[in-house]
Parts: sequence; structure tokens; C-alpha cells
Amino acid sequence: MTPSSWRPGCPLPIEDLRLLSVDYWGFDGEEHRGELVVHEDEADSVLWVMRRLFEARFPIAQMQLVDAYGGDDDSSMAANNTSAFNCREVTGRPSVWSEHSYGRAIDINPIQNPYVMGGTVLPPAGERYVDRSLDARGMIYRDGPVVRAFREIGWSWGGNWDSPKDYQHFSATGR
Repeated sequence: MTPSSWRPGCPLPIEDLRLLSVDYWGFDGEEHRGELVVHEDEADSVLWVMRRLFEARFPIAQMQLVDAYGGDDDSSMAANNTSAFNCREVTGRPSVWSEHSYGRAIDINPIQNPYVMGGTVLPPAGERYVDRSLDARGMIYRDGPVVRAFREIGWSWGGNWDSPKDYQHFSATGR
């Protein structure tokens, strides 16, 4: 993970992070194994959620550590990569650590579940999915299995925010 997603100066020591290997259903309908890094305090709860998503056969495009993209969140999102830990700032808020920097946030299928702030859609390929009435593989819905599973462990969904709408984002702190 060093120096891509973790480096000296990050808000927590690397020893507080845990690597999770999880099974998921891909967009191809096949079973895959992916990896997520989360804070040690959240590891068991996140494993529980990922088991629920697997049991629900919720499709995930891919799941690699953000290090596969040199720690670049934009590249990871553009690849429709589901990821968790990445020591980085909040989008649009320089000098403010993202919850991803603490291992307490996960982004799922960023293209089908984009970040929307005014006219900005990230990743740009997610523009057609701003319309949340679509019925598309990998989209997260308010009453669907993804939101329900995270809610059961006390995590919040960015799709419930007024602004920005961050449909891919789940966090332990609600930020």
C-alpha cells in the first residue's frame, strides 16, 4: 500500500488497517474474489455486509485496492472499482481528510452510483446514472440490499445526503 494509498502523514498508522478478501458476484454473473482495506474496528462488520451482498447476488463490477490505480481516486472510479481505504482529501475540500483516509468508508460501483455536486458528476461515465429511476445492474437503491446491509451495521449512505449526492459512498461516521 505504500506509497500509493498509505504514506507518512496519513491520519492513522498502517497497523490500524486490515486487508479483507471477499467473494462477490461480478457483472459477468461469475463469482470473483476481491480485496478491501478497512480500519481494524470495522473489519468484522464490513465482512458481514459483504456476505449479505454476496448472498443477495448484488453485482459488483470489480474490487481491487486503490493501489492498482496508484492511489488515484479518479482513476479507480473511472474503472468502476469498488474500494475502501485511500489516504486522500474530501472531494472539493482541500486539507480535509476523507473518511476513506480512516478506513471507515467504502465506494461501490462508482459509475452506476456517481458522486453528484451541482453539474459535476464523478466519474463522468456515471452521468446517465444520475437518473435514479433507472433499473440498471449494480445500481444502489434506497430500499435495496446494499443500503439495508450497511444500515444494519450502523453505516450511512451518501445517497441520502442533500448535497452532494454520493450514491457510491457508505461510511461509519455518516460523512
